[in-house]
Amino acid sequence: MIALHDLLSVADQAASLSTPVCRDGGAVLDRAAFLMRVSVLVEQLRAQSAKRYALCIDDPFDFACALFALFACGREPVIPANATPGYLADLADAYDVLLTDADLAPSVADPGAGAGADVASTRALAPHAAYTIDPQAPLTLYTSGSSGRPKPIHKTLAQFNAEVHTLEVQWGALVGDATMLASVPHHHIYGLLFRVLWPLAAGRAFDRALSIEPLHLQTQIDQCGATVIVSTPAQLSRWPVLPGFATLTPAPRAFFSSGGPLSPEAARDYTAAYGAAPLEIYGSTETGGIAWRRQDRTDAWEPLAGIEVRRDEDGALNVRSPHLDHTGWHRTDDKIAFDVNGRFRLQGRLDRVLKLDGKRVSLPELEARIALHPYVAQAAIVPLEGVSRERLGAVVALTDAGSEALRDEGRVALAQVLRRHLVDYFDVVVLPRHWRFRVTLPFDARGKLPVAAVAAAFEARAEGMEVLAEARSGDTLHYELRVPPTLVHFAGHFPGLPILPGIVQVDWAMRLAADHLPAVRALASIDRLKFMAPVSPGAVLKLTLAHDAARRRVQFAYRLNDRECASGVIVYREHA
Repeated sequence: MIALHDLLSVADQAASLSTPVCRDGGAVLDRAAFLMRVSVLVEQLRAQSAKRYALCIDDPFDFACALFALFACGREPVIPANATPGYLADLADAYDVLLTDADLAPSVADPGAGAGADVASTRALAPHAAYTIDPQAPLTLYTSGSSGRPKPIHKTLAQFNAEVHTLEVQWGALVGDATMLASVPHHHIYGLLFRVLWPLAAGRAFDRALSIEPLHLQTQIDQCGATVIVSTPAQLSRWPVLPGFATLTPAPRAFFSSGGPLSPEAARDYTAAYGAAPLEIYGSTETGGIAWRRQDRTDAWEPLAGIEVRRDEDGALNVRSPHLDHTGWHRTDDKIAFDVNGRFRLQGRLDRVLKLDGKRVSLPELEARIALHPYVAQAAIVPLEGVSRERLGAVVALTDAGSEALRDEGRVALAQVLRRHLVDYFDVVVLPRHWRFRVTLPFDARGKLPVAAVAAAFEARAEGMEVLAEARSGDTLHYELRVPPTLVHFAGHFPGLPILPGIVQVDWAMRLAADHLPAVRALASIDRLKFMAPVSPGAVLKLTLAHDAARRRVQFAYRLNDRECASGVIVYREHA
């Protein structure tokens, strides 16, 4: 391990020039290439007078080089959570200059020579590129915060250095010389630490490309050999049903997960396929990593090496950690309960309490109580503005038993079962009035569960349909869809007798299939297409999507009041 603030120093530089930093397809960019790229960017930055730079660089290698070039110049990096124009506009006062991939000075290598030439051409120059970095150099990240608005989190390089050393103590022996593959971006703390900073400090490579799905992972493994996967609960939960999941060879040494709890069913899928559940990391942008677990061993959380935890009288988790900017205790809004082994279980948040019709209700408590039902894997509650008063909506990720109940009994009956489950614990006026059922909750790319994404489950999708319920049985997906009466596609089709166009039904089937099987987007043909009955405004359709991976096709069928109204087969091309 090397301290992060020593990455650009001259000490032992000659001996470490061949240390791998980044794999780019079949090529390896080593520390020589890293140091020279930093030197080029230092010269670019020194020609500017700005102090604060927003890093919106998608390429992880160039991001790492720009980050350390900023540190070397005494400038302050600002890392927005995303680079959408509206988001950056909200942060306009937080930075002076925006740095994107297109803004970086070109590499010293001949553009036509390839990555290997870049490495070779810089070996003689890199040892002279030595810079001193302040261990307390500032770095600002942005998180959505509880309100959904950008929230700055000010940290120092020393805090990140402490955390990567914690990770190495905890899992360095397990990871060894493996290449870090990731499906998470590097613009938030989990991706920044696991995908970029930890490998840099430990002298192991990270892959330049994002890891998208199992077949892509296998291609990366073929190039890298030993690997570790860094992902999120949403992505990890999706992979087991995709082709190639259980046959990754050689098997990754570990799967890391963070940003939210991994469902017990997903943990069991990985245990069955690879002999161990993913390593889940619990923490936050403010605190850094706090604890970890593997669900094939326990569902309780164990503090990371060097982390102290305690419980306040109201149940709040307190943390003392070298990852913080002080040596005292930090109070969180997470409620916990300890077990006899000193591990803890999360019991929701303390800061989400509403008053409905004069009755106070804790949304975390409501979510936790719903999740105790055997039909429920996870639940999220969101307040919804009604015509005259606020009501609650529940988005529920179902277990296999819950999916079976949904198929057999229907959405309304399932919601009634869950309401009866809650009525013994809560006043009836605070129970959710609106329910949506899903295979997984709408976690974002950073593994977070935005309030807006949960609320969006109660609105029509951009394509027009309202997804009331979703369940899976094996390779088949089952949906209940409401056709909004105001759908734009009814206009002119036909005057006086509006009917949902068949092409819209095909589009909906393709889009829903692509949510779980991205390969469907490589459409080859639509076969055996039939339309048997008209669909009117306000109809509630049942849709089944049956995937045949061996033949690369998805059969779809719509039913309305137990009558089949449309069907066909989506045929997609072989993975490139």
